Amino acid sequence: MENNAFYVALSLLINFDAALFQIVMLSLQVSLMAVLIAAVLGFPLGAAVALWRFPGRGGVIILLNGLMGLPPVVAGLMVYLLLSRAGPLGEFGFLFTPGAMVIAQVVLVLPILAALSRQKVEEMLGEYREQFVSLGMSRARMMPTLLWDARFALLTVLLAGFGRASAEVGAVMMVGGNIDGVTRVMTTAIVLETGKGNLPLALGLGIVLLTLVMLINAGAYMVGELTRRRTG
Repeated sequence: MENNAFYVALSLLINFDAALFQIVMLSLQVSLMAVLIAAVLGFPLGAAVALWRFPGRGGVIILLNGLMGLPPVVAGLMVYLLLSRAGPLGEFGFLFTPGAMVIAQVVLVLPILAALSRQKVEEMLGEYREQFVSLGMSRARMMPTLLWDARFALLTVLLAGFGRASAEVGAVMMVGGNIDGVTRVMTTAIVLETGKGNLPLALGLGIVLLTLVMLINAGAYMVGELTRRRTG
């Protein structure tokens, strides 16, 4: 039965099954949007923590590092309470929409991008500090320079964040509701279809998700190799 389900799953992929690819496309849209928002917020935040010295900086670094391992169900619960009718943002009706799923993934990904970019910018600041001082550059002017020079390393960080977002199930199910045609993404659909006994669709989505993870890891490896060659 499992072998037959595998062949049916391949047939769904080869024939571009509409239901399967609708789920895949929604998954990519949600995860890409979440990672983009997290990058816009997280990279400057990480660079700012690396560049400026302020009271409580050590606590901020500990918080960012700790939130890298934030349990997805806790993130989902936080966003659920925020967006529920009794929550501060309940009036906007975001709960059980793709927007709520984006917010949940941003909560998970942003600490990863901020913490890792902070480490990289701090390393590069140590290398370039004398040059910056000799040029009389302010910290505000250093930030875009350091972020641009670290772009290849940050691209690897970005891929890691996308991998975390695309593989998430608990948080997005809590705030998205796994509604068919509206908020059903690959991870939640795999759980649902397996429970229903629809193994071909679950396997087809699993193959796509596994391929996506492999491509992300391959991309991160190639970016890392390119960075090492450029830096010698």
